[in-house]
Amino acid sequence: MAEVEEVVSTPTSENNEKQKLDSLGRAYSTGKRKDAVARVWIKKGSGKITVNKKPVNEYFARPTLQMIIQQAFSVTSVENQFDVMATVKGGGLSGQAGAVRHGLSKALTVFDGELRGALKAAGFLTRDSRVVERKKYGKPKARRSFQFSKR
Repeated sequence: MAEVEEVVSTPTSENNEKQKLDSLGRAYSTGKRKDAVARVWIKKGSGKITVNKKPVNEYFARPTLQMIIQQAFSVTSVENQFDVMATVKGGGLSGQAGAVRHGLSKALTVFDGELRGALKAAGFLTRDSRVVERKKYGKPKARRSFQFSKR
């Protein structure tokens, strides 16, 4: 699955970065949330979103999870302009949806640097570092204690 990356030179707004696309014209990025890791490829298209080889409305059945993924498109107002192919591992559905949104936002900035400002202002480029707190010894959960008995 090793594709050769060719660097296509296109001028962007503030920073003169070069657009990194592979031989198929796709931009790639990785997103993370909780324990979930998403690998996301985007390319120009009709707005078809595929997660783990399933349509997005089949993989993420809840409307809130679908909305989380669509947020990156709605903030940058580029709905139905990109085809998305994502593979997600680890975590639960909520973390996976957040990971796909994070990877999608990063891939959009790779594809078009002018979208970075809107995505950064919405906070979609920042990795949400909150994870589950570890369980402590002598306690049933991380902070929960056993019932206290005075006598």
